[in-house]
Amino acid sequence: MSFNALGLAPELLRAVSEEGYEHPTPIQQETIPLALAGRDLVGSAQTGTGKTAAFLLPILQRLAAERRPHTLRALILVPTRELAEQVLQSSRAYGRHLSVTATAIYGGVGMEPQTRALSRGVDIVVATPGRLLDHMERGHLDYTQLEVLVLDEADRMLDMGFAPDVRRILAALPEERQTMLFSATISVEVDALARQALSGH
Repeated sequence: MSFNALGLAPELLRAVSEEGYEHPTPIQQETIPLALAGRDLVGSAQTGTGKTAAFLLPILQRLAAERRPHTLRALILVPTRELAEQVLQSSRAYGRHLSVTATAIYGGVGMEPQTRALSRGVDIVVATPGRLLDHMERGHLDYTQLEVLVLDEADRMLDMGFAPDVRRILAALPEERQTMLFSATISVEVDALARQALSGH
């Protein structure tokens, strides 16, 4: 199978080709058509299987199809600052031929540059739970137009003790949204988190 068979826009196919991707990985083959159709999903995927593209490509296509500049429409929660930066760089690479903006929010660095980026308006926010809550408590985020939530490496987020933070974030989001959860393992705890994330919509 080629990426052409997945229903992706020409701008994304061009970017994927420029990244040197020739054939979608199994998780991409399974996830991208469902995500493009707006379906909620839970995926079991190890790091290195191409899951970042599996959720980012459909998000970029969705946001580019109906432009609402400077409006937060997609939130991607990740466990570490390293993964936040990686997802941010991937979103810029895959979206290089689209006018979709993204920023990363994580701890260990000053809040002011992140606050400025949020105040300018952004389409996609990639964030670690703790720092995202810091910004939420200061009123820096408006979720009223949010359409897509991704929980990436959910098992690691739970292992790192982020469950209470993630649940607080979930409670602040619109119920009507597309939700995608990815985890290397689907434990009882991850399953419970998935049920909460997917409930009510």
